[in-house]
Amino acid sequence: MNILITGGAGYIGSHLTELLVNHKDKKIYILDNLSTGHKSLINKKTEFIKGDIKNLKFLKKIINKKNIDTIIHLAALLNVSEAKKKKNKYKNNNINGTRNLILSCKGSNVKNFIFSSSCSVYGNVKGSVNELRKLNPQGYYARTKYECEKLIKKYSKKFNFNYAILRYFNVAGASQSGKIGEIETSHGHLIKNIAIQLLKKKPQINIFGKDYPTKDGTCIRDYIHVSDLSEIHIKVLNYIKNKKKSLILNCGYGKGYSVLEIIKICRGLYKNLNIKFIQRRKGDVAEVYSDVKKIKKLLNWKPKFNNLKKIIISAINWEKKLFYKIRKI
Repeated sequence: MNILITGGAGYIGSHLTELLVNHKDKKIYILDNLSTGHKSLINKKTEFIKGDIKNLKFLKKIINKKNIDTIIHLAALLNVSEAKKKKNKYKNNNINGTRNLILSCKGSNVKNFIFSSSCSVYGNVKGSVNELRKLNPQGYYARTKYECEKLIKKYSKKFNFNYAILRYFNVAGASQSGKIGEIETSHGHLIKNIAIQLLKKKPQINIFGKDYPTKDGTCIRDYIHVSDLSEIHIKVLNYIKNKKKSLILNCGYGKGYSVLEIIKICRGLYKNLNIKFIQRRKGDVAEVYSDVKKIKKLLNWKPKFNNLKKIIISAINWEKKLFYKIRKI
């Protein structure tokens, strides 16, 4: 198989690649413009191509030249707050870039297309949410993922490829090997932000809003370890390739934690973590966590790293490694 991973120099892409390079029947190509991806995360067993999904002509050339049969599309701008302020930027990259990638499949050998969507497409929900729920994206970032899903469904029949739309819940943690983790800071991920703060003398974490209709007034999310999420991609690829069927799956653990609950766990490790409440972010929903019945049934998937404390510790250890590496330089 010839697999193209867009955004492969990023957080999730690098973890997925670490697993895929062990499969000798798969040749992995990494496509990344390095705007938020990092050269240090590119696996040496892959072929790296610097490029942008906004360039349709370039994409067509790569897909045909490299005889790509599988695309795993992870490239996207992710900052919820920025998306509201810079809609054109997010439209051009997330929506138009995905359209370009899909159009590049026309007349090619691409038979499998895996897309990283987001639980944000569901909007505000109470309790767990399954894949049949009517979509109701609130912020503009969520809207871009929603529009991408529609494009993939529309063109899959025209261009004869099977797709998997994976709706990620909150991804966190670092690899068990200790070699890769989240470097980019602009995405505003809670556990990443806490890990950064805990290396400071006076750590402080900002909480966006304290008046949500939840048990403690802060947002509730479902957190999944990046290594478990990466394994899901491989199982999904085998499913759509062998069954020749498309599917939509939630990727989470099926349990919601509030921001304050996460901070409580962190304070059990580092007692001097202070909090500061600031105004809500536009586009943030109060509560969303996954119904995981479908993924367990279809893929026989059993998570290996679903311990929130261990997820947080792995993120902190990774941050320490990054911190000392930067200081050395």
